[in-house]
Amino acid sequence: VQLQASGGGLVQPGGSLKLSCTAPGTSLDRYAIAWFRQAPGKEREGLSCISTYDGGDGKTMYEDSVKGRFIISSDNAKNTVYLQMNGLKPEDTAVYYCAADVGRCSLWHRTYSHWGQGTLVTVSS
Repeated sequence: VQLQASGGGLVQPGGSLKLSCTAPGTSLDRYAIAWFRQAPGKEREGLSCISTYDGGDGKTMYEDSVKGRFIISSDNAKNTVYLQMNGLKPEDTAVYYCAADVGRCSLWHRTYSHWGQGTLVTVSS
């Protein structure tokens, strides 16, 4: 599975960005797709996940620091998962990665064997 992450950029505190993770030519049915981030000098942090492994529209999971600010969603027709990020703070500055693997949601990075290239999000005035 090849993953392409995009949508990063420079945004002011309090602003919003929408990241996209696309898997060209791959159905995401039964996959867990997760977003991680890594700031300089810090460990990779799991943020949110969505999985259709158990059917339905997909179960979601959020790390506490982004609950209520970030929203994960998917468009299966486009093989794309989105991360809408609102109320951005300077501490959200990091490289954001998407990752995928067949199975249920997890925010542990070792769960995933497929990774996108990362997209830089900078929150600064």
